[in-house]
Amino acid sequence: MSINLLDFDAKGLTGFCAEIGEKPFRARQLLRWIHQAGEADFDAMSDLAKGLREKLSAAAVIEPPKVISDHTASDGTRKWLLSVGAGNGIETVYIPETSRGTLCVSSQVGCALACAFCSTGRQGFNRNLTVAEIIGQLWWANKALAETFKSEAGRERPVTNIVMMGMGEPLTNFENVVTALDLMLDDNAYGLSRRRVTVSTSGIVPAMDRLRERCPVALAVSLHAPNDTLRDQLVPINRKYPIRELLAACERYLQSAPRDFITFEYVMLDGVNDSVAQARELVRLVRDIPCKLNLIPFNPFPDSGFRRSSANAVSRFRNVLMEAGLVTTVRKTRGDDIAAACGQLAGKVLDKTRRIHRSIAEAAG
Repeated sequence: MSINLLDFDAKGLTGFCAEIGEKPFRARQLLRWIHQAGEADFDAMSDLAKGLREKLSAAAVIEPPKVISDHTASDGTRKWLLSVGAGNGIETVYIPETSRGTLCVSSQVGCALACAFCSTGRQGFNRNLTVAEIIGQLWWANKALAETFKSEAGRERPVTNIVMMGMGEPLTNFENVVTALDLMLDDNAYGLSRRRVTVSTSGIVPAMDRLRERCPVALAVSLHAPNDTLRDQLVPINRKYPIRELLAACERYLQSAPRDFITFEYVMLDGVNDSVAQARELVRLVRDIPCKLNLIPFNPFPDSGFRRSSANAVSRFRNVLMEAGLVTTVRKTRGDDIAAACGQLAGKVLDKTRRIHRSIAEAAG
């Protein structure tokens, strides 16, 4: 069976080159061809010796997930459904803006954490994605979008920012996600700055500490409630890592973070977590942590059991936070007409867990 070179970061490619009798500098050449040029044909890699190209053709492939469907929303947001085999699909979303293009990347087939308001969590969990399946989303997006941006001045690549906010909990697929992050940051691959790569987590505390030590990028924490009682219901992993432990991990993370704040994400659910009293409780909870609050209007999906907070409720909630001196934004809903908005990604998941609560316990370690 051929080796997929999308599974390797610089260290892995160097090891692979050694195994086939090639020097370490060949790994740097391969990184540039694969990730900067987006090349999948070894014969097109013109500065590689013919003998090396023949070795590569015999032993390896460059194979991202295959595209099942490709949809573009009225606001320009683009969503791909990608096949990862065995009847499973993952979703990747590109969000274009004037000065940047953000790619929302998935890390798992489904999700085991079962957050109450998330469509992905309702689908159950099948498996972790490989490095090739994670970085392959970026590889494919740059290639698919290249024609669109050929004539656009001032931007070398369509994708300038990455958010690990797609399907799955990134920190329960730690090693594969970190290897993919290494590629995103590698100057011979995608060359993104740590400030432009964000990992979003529901609060896997030990893995947050590991990420701080191994590969500190920007961090977003899915908070969604101002107290443990409500968060236990909305984000079940809170029962294992309650808010006090989560906030302590955030403070530790800031010691190495590329930004001097943590982003707290807070989905706005009508009559559930959007009252003025809850906003004041949230202020008391996070006011001693350098942070930015990102309020997310709930994006509905069938049988969710929740409603989006009214514009007035969101405004009142935001005003309480801002009057307390907390930097607060309200996320603009993008791509909801193609179910590409936050919380709507569902993909195509053949759930092998069947017992979600067991999966939560296993994912939490």
